[in-house]
Amino acid sequence: MDKRLLGEFMGTLVLILMGNGVVANVLLRKSKGEGAGWMVIATGWAFAVMCGIFTAVAFGSADAHLNPAVTLGAAISTGDFSKLGPYFAAQVAGAMAGAALVWIHYLPHWRETPDAATKLACFCTSPAIRQPAANLMSEIIGTFVLVLVGTVIAQKTANAPGMGQYLWGCLVWAIGLSLGGTTGYAINPARDLGPRIVHAVLPIAKKGDSDWGYAGVPILGPLIGAALAGVVLRMI
Repeated sequence: MDKRLLGEFMGTLVLILMGNGVVANVLLRKSKGEGAGWMVIATGWAFAVMCGIFTAVAFGSADAHLNPAVTLGAAISTGDFSKLGPYFAAQVAGAMAGAALVWIHYLPHWRETPDAATKLACFCTSPAIRQPAANLMSEIIGTFVLVLVGTVIAQKTANAPGMGQYLWGCLVWAIGLSLGGTTGYAINPARDLGPRIVHAVLPIAKKGDSDWGYAGVPILGPLIGAALAGVVLRMI
């Protein structure tokens, strides 16, 4: 396997294991973190991103995108689309593996949690108010900020090894705290699609459906937002 693809796979696996893991910790019944709230979830996701990026680099992906939207934004800004397909496949596969590990880790808690929507939230996103156009716009705006500011961070920390990973985590933390309350800030098609597939196929007790009617929003919104950011970055 190409080391870059292994890095994207492993980095995304860690991202989802720790990111969806903090959601499960806060939402599932009889977890010691039950009810800890949005601040814990947003902070956990920030650290998940940081750890995922470090892991991706260690396993061979200097890009450490972990996100098809980031890969698309980079492709548009640079004109090099060669990584888009391979990275997308590795990222979705890593997200699926990470989600499966979350299920295993919290195995006794799924049956203890009666609400199907709560269990689904441990895998993928859903809107606070279901209005597809508004939800799509939220994902576009959040991902635009992610790709635009994240690219600037990468450029400004190119000569400061390790600093970029911490600042990417801070960026995701800021997006979660400022913009995340509308849709749960997927801002990453692999983060939503991979775990949603896993939710659909795993034997989770009384899980309900996987809400495929909404699934297009956290895929299309981030891709559109990233494409817009890529255009802006290419212009400047």
